[in-house]
Amino acid sequence: MTPIEIRQYLQDRKLATLHDIALHFRTSTEATVPMLDLWVKKGKVKKHSGSLGCNKGCCKCDPATIETYEWLA
Repeated sequence: MTPIEIRQYLQDRKLATLHDIALHFRTSTEATVPMLDLWVKKGKVKKHSGSLGCNKGCCKCDPATIETYEWLA
């Protein structure tokens, strides 16, 4: 998994959860976050922390399943 591969994945999908990205690249969410942070810092990706995911308010969801990344450029 490289930053370029993550860029292509997000450009194709427009929006994806951290869990889905890690699953696609067969890696952990912990290894995926630094790559995504690179694009966030460059202003190409926006991180949505739970605001687009589950809205039940029970706090039982895995944070990686509701942390969403959106390609902006």
